[in-house]
Amino acid sequence: MNPDLLRELVPGVIGVLVRRGADFASVEDAVQEALIRALSTWPSDPPRDPRAWLIAAAWHKFVDAARSDASRRGREVAFDLTPAPGPVPATDDTLRLYFLCAHPALPANSAVALTLRAVGGLTTRQIATAYLVPEATMAQRISRAKKRIEGLPFDQAGDLPTVLRVLYLVFNEGYSGDVDLAAEAIRLTRQLAALSADPEIAGLLALMLLHHARRASRTGPGGRLIPLAEQDRTRWDTSLIASGVGILQQALARDQLGEYQAQAAIAALHADARHAGETDWPQIVEWYDELLRLTDSPIVRLNRVVAVGEADGPQAGLKALTEVSPELPRYTAVQAYLLEKAGDKGRAADLYAAAAHAATSVAERDHLTREAARVRQS
Repeated sequence: MNPDLLRELVPGVIGVLVRRGADFASVEDAVQEALIRALSTWPSDPPRDPRAWLIAAAWHKFVDAARSDASRRGREVAFDLTPAPGPVPATDDTLRLYFLCAHPALPANSAVALTLRAVGGLTTRQIATAYLVPEATMAQRISRAKKRIEGLPFDQAGDLPTVLRVLYLVFNEGYSGDVDLAAEAIRLTRQLAALSADPEIAGLLALMLLHHARRASRTGPGGRLIPLAEQDRTRWDTSLIASGVGILQQALARDQLGEYQAQAAIAALHADARHAGETDWPQIVEWYDELLRLTDSPIVRLNRVVAVGEADGPQAGLKALTEVSPELPRYTAVQAYLLEKAGDKGRAADLYAAAAHAATSVAERDHLTREAARVRQS
């Protein structure tokens, strides 16, 4: 049994049941129960038509729940529980589900969880394991998200930037449990790109592929963080890089530049350098200027400072740093890096230590602590 094929069927199954008159929240629960049953029965007894099997199983689960609820509440069910005979139309509701699950009314973590359930076809347990939270906690999060969007039309126009942000949040999560969230985000973004020609979707897919290509070189033994300049580039996945660059070039040719395309262009320039010394920093600065024009993001402005320091020297970088808020995460680490390049190793070591103290992850804290020790010993 192919788990990816099983999960790809989920949006279509939900769409069929919703068009029969069922509410999204109840349908999504029924489909999840059908998925769990499929995972246990299909390996020994695979169906001839997986999609039809899932639709029938989910519909039966929904009908049982609806009848039980109607009996308990003493009311009539508001729709026909007997579906029309004949084959089910092969309508693809995936795009509608993306927009519904990543609705702007939902908090980011709820939108991510609901997207992984309804569009990705993951079980609550799989999502909880990936996010390192108890299954009950994740179940409550998903339940609250479904209540939040209750009553919204299934075909309501969605917000593409929110959908893309949710997918990028999924991509940037960890890799715990039996679900690789980065790979899952790439799968879902490929799916979305097949449904829409919007160049920003292609830009996000390219960005994911270019980042994912460096995954094997990003950490060392024990999860030790390895900075980009020190990564073993022979371990980068050249096929993913080529695919990402190709997708990006097609998107840029549409001449509708967006933030994900600009980020992907920066990632492509890093991927194009055979070693750190060959990086085209002046062009990266130009792309950061484009990105700032599009987003005016403080984080982008801080990242641009690093590029300026590489392209024009540490003093130019320190000057650019004065235009950035010291409250930003990584501000102190960037300042330490530029001061070290400028030769002020004493202040750099102290700032590396201060940055380590404020780090939000163990890997980042340990890396900055090692940097402080290295600079003091040099």
